[in-house]
Amino acid sequence: MSNKKLTTNEGEPVYNDQASITTGSKEGYTLLQDSHLLEKLAHFSRERIPERVVHAKGAGAFGYFEVTHDLSKYTRAKFLEKIGKKTEVLARFSTVGGERGSADSARDPRGFALKFYTEEGNYDLVGNNIPIFFIRDAIKFPDFIHTQKRNPITNLPDPNAFWDFMSLTPESLHQATFLFTDRGTPQDFRHMDGFSSHTYLWYTEDEEYVWVKYHFKTTLGNKTLTAEEAEKLAGENPNHATEDLYVSIQNGEYPQWDVYVQIMTNEEAMEYEFDPFDITKVWYHGDYPLIPLGKLVLNKNPTNFFNQIEQAAFSPSHFVPGIGPSPDKLLQGRLFAYEDAHRYRLGINHSQIPVNHAKNAEISTNQRDGYMNMDEENPYPNYYPSTLGGPKPDISFKPPVFELDAVLDRHTRPTEDVDFVQVGEFYRRVLDDKNKNNLISNILGHISNANENLQYRQCALFYKADVDYGTRVAEGLKLDFSKVKELAEMSQEDRVKATLN
Repeated sequence: MSNKKLTTNEGEPVYNDQASITTGSKEGYTLLQDSHLLEKLAHFSRERIPERVVHAKGAGAFGYFEVTHDLSKYTRAKFLEKIGKKTEVLARFSTVGGERGSADSARDPRGFALKFYTEEGNYDLVGNNIPIFFIRDAIKFPDFIHTQKRNPITNLPDPNAFWDFMSLTPESLHQATFLFTDRGTPQDFRHMDGFSSHTYLWYTEDEEYVWVKYHFKTTLGNKTLTAEEAEKLAGENPNHATEDLYVSIQNGEYPQWDVYVQIMTNEEAMEYEFDPFDITKVWYHGDYPLIPLGKLVLNKNPTNFFNQIEQAAFSPSHFVPGIGPSPDKLLQGRLFAYEDAHRYRLGINHSQIPVNHAKNAEISTNQRDGYMNMDEENPYPNYYPSTLGGPKPDISFKPPVFELDAVLDRHTRPTEDVDFVQVGEFYRRVLDDKNKNNLISNILGHISNANENLQYRQCALFYKADVDYGTRVAEGLKLDFSKVKELAEMSQEDRVKATLN
């Protein structure tokens, strides 16, 4: 039992928290002088901050990353400099499209976000549980997310919007196929892998560099839910994954992931069979095998979910020396969008919130003021250059220089046969008969609610990736197979024209 005295936010002791100050014991008018009542009501109406536009529903925990293999010859990042080095980490797992009250078991990619509290500042790795994504240009992202959210007229989920966008954006086929396998409904957050998805830059003090992709392999093994199991859980316990993560850590059953990277030189990137910065594709493990790097362990639950998880601000723009972005078009847009979302949701000084504040590095910036500025007094001027003191740039942290032969334009990448190759390989080589059956069943359960013209357009894309894939979906929808085949042989432009209604 606590012996703490209840006070107002200003520290004034409260003598009664069950009655307002009124003019009578039964009936009576409430007085404006009751500052404790006003404080409670005013705070209550402001307790909710805007939910994340994406990844609104999630759970998180603290832990550490430990280097198990020395790859420091590829990067100057200090937290990777030697075997055995540990770095504090915050992890947040989430669904992408659902609202804060949605079910943990929804068919959706899962966010896999990490904040490393390094001695050189915070490094954020913001990925998913699937190694690819639906689109490869950031300008498509708002439109894509709109199709995953509620219809603005009916306020209901809209299968037509979903499949209209997918069938008009063939690059999405790879991720859409992953999504409708049982990988789209992982059993919980502990039994799923994580991926950087994007390609990133690693560089040394000598400005030598390579391109990398991160892989986090759960030591518990991947476990998934069937569509029926996921639907049942949504009704029985829509917070099952949130609960599972918390309870497992509370019981000392700490989730763990083995961390690997794929590494590609710039020369190899220039000669690879497809664009290595295209997030709709994976690097073949036969070409670039997984190289062990370390392990991630989560061993501490949050003590205040709002402060430590809901206010956590992850952004792929948070780098440390030795790591940087790649020319991935989607990543380039995310570098701005995520940080800007936090400015809106949490405020311009969100980096000063304790969970976001760099723990192991000194912060010296000329940014001042703004809402909720909690920085201690700074005796230095807030500009540079200055002869009156203050922080100065350090040229020794300069990243590599890149030469560009550029043409300024809105470069639209056409749909190519290569966009279907990996989808077909995934269907034929990775999925066994059981998983193929579940994939087809899951797709049919969703696309059967879309208009027939959209079914034909999308089914033709399935057929282009793999004949059996497209045939089985067409049969399930009772479509004219000859028409599906005819559409598959068309260009994307002609296919769209032929299926406008």
